[in-house]
Amino acid sequence: MTGSGSGASRDDPDRHDGAGSDSNVDGDGSRAGADDPERPPGDGTGAAGDGSTPLGTDGDGRTPPTDGPGTTAGAVRNSSVSIEDDGVLRWFLRSEEGGVVYARDIVTSVGVVALIALLLFGISGVWPPLVAVESGSMEPNMERGDMIFVVADDRFVGDGNVAGTGVVTREGGAESGHSTFGESGDVIIFQPDGDERETPVIHRAYYFVEEDENWIDDRADPALTNAQSCEQVHTCPAPHDGFITRGDANGGYDQVGSGADTTVIKADWIEGKAHYRIPWLGYIRLTVDEVLLAGPGGTAVGAVAGLVGMLTAAAMVRPSGRP
Repeated sequence: MTGSGSGASRDDPDRHDGAGSDSNVDGDGSRAGADDPERPPGDGTGAAGDGSTPLGTDGDGRTPPTDGPGTTAGAVRNSSVSIEDDGVLRWFLRSEEGGVVYARDIVTSVGVVALIALLLFGISGVWPPLVAVESGSMEPNMERGDMIFVVADDRFVGDGNVAGTGVVTREGGAESGHSTFGESGDVIIFQPDGDERETPVIHRAYYFVEEDENWIDDRADPALTNAQSCEQVHTCPAPHDGFITRGDANGGYDQVGSGADTTVIKADWIEGKAHYRIPWLGYIRLTVDEVLLAGPGGTAVGAVAGLVGMLTAAAMVRPSGRP
């Protein structure tokens, strides 16, 4: 029996302590923490026990919008580049601005052309490695507008070449079986009279003569000398060692005034040998000269033509004797 002033019995199951009760017990009598399988540990906000925000959510517990699978809008925004943040080179390579993309395409194209030109130069050994045929004195083996791949005279040397050079003459090729562009012997590119101001000529090397040799009477085909004797030709006797040349379509040798009208061609005047023919491609170079150089503008026009000529990696040659 208890008195009126006594508290609840220790055995009373309905009794709960007040402020001095166990701190792990909620006010509604349930126990928080690991003892409650339906409630995660923490403060009940869905955050981790240390108060941090769960991965993949913002501060309100919501997942931010995405602009694509696995990519947040912030990541897309951060992919833009600027000169201030990334530097000029990275900005130029990655920017999607219209003007930058256009400039990048131009630089890429020029780079590809330059790479091809350097590769051709490595194979040919001469610069420029391509020449455009300007006239028709080598027809039908070369036509006006053809692009010719040129190699140094010491490369791709055929049998029967002249000692000290890589050139096989028509005379030597007939004996050795070496032929190029439809006939025996090599086709060479040379400076008439050794004058670098003259347009180079592309003709076939017929034979090699030595200084003071009477090549008209001893070696030449009378049909190609206009029936002239050595005394009537200013290049006979030969003033020095060198090559007698002729365009395949011309009626006589260059050294008798039929074509290039030049003296005997010294080996030092030879710029290269014709190796391969690409039909029509040379018209690009010829058009540049005819259109740009014919108009006003002087040096500026010449500079533009020179740039285009460099990009097409081609010079111009003149197979003299026929328009």
